[in-house]
Amino acid sequence: MLELRGLSKRFGGVQAARDVSFTVPAGRISSLIGPNGAGKTTLFALITGFHRPDAGSVVFDGAPIDGLPPEAIARRGMVRTFQIVQPFAGQTVRDNIAVGAHLRIRSRRAALAKAEEVAAAVGLDDRLDMDAAALTVAGRKRLEVARALATEPKLILFDEVLAGLNPSEIRDVLPLIRAIRDRGVTIFLIEHVMQAVMSLSEHTWVLNQGELIAEGAPQEVVRDPHVIEAYLGKGMAARVGGREQAHA
Repeated sequence: MLELRGLSKRFGGVQAARDVSFTVPAGRISSLIGPNGAGKTTLFALITGFHRPDAGSVVFDGAPIDGLPPEAIARRGMVRTFQIVQPFAGQTVRDNIAVGAHLRIRSRRAALAKAEEVAAAVGLDDRLDMDAAALTVAGRKRLEVARALATEPKLILFDEVLAGLNPSEIRDVLPLIRAIRDRGVTIFLIEHVMQAVMSLSEHTWVLNQGELIAEGAPQEVVRDPHVIEAYLGKGMAARVGGREQAHA
């Protein structure tokens, strides 16, 4: 579905991505994790056309897309959400979702009908006439998902869609993400909420300082010494291993 081949990007003296290569399979939920500043959001921006790579290529659905603008990539069926949700203030939830629908639907009436359908799928059907700016954080997160889903994507890249939610709200959103996958949409997500990664993701890659340092099933990756040190600091892998032996 999505293949990165030697993707690299530098901003001045910062190497945000260094020779990153992997393949995201179709029909699954996969994830990208790593400490703050690892380059995860930059990688999403490279994939979706918001930044251009210095080297390497991105292949989506069998065709190269690096160098294409975000709107062209979206028309091919790949969209992303953003960490900071910014609805169109002064417009209703229905109108906000319809913006996404207009990527493929020209008719205003049809786009609004699509918005209602998608709103029902994400649990916003009772807030269609509300000003989008009045939504709670959890509601705005659902709206961001709805706008992406309204474009009828093949692949959605979720950038910390659970950030800022409390444990109860997170539990409510997990089934929604699975339901989107069950609709035939491939999902690739960045997430710091490890509960969600362990519950949702079938395969995860770990990025640190722009480089991939591990990959595999989430349950295995979180025990990798390189991953432990990336999150907790040098020498912590040995300490964690020592504590586990002491409790064995």
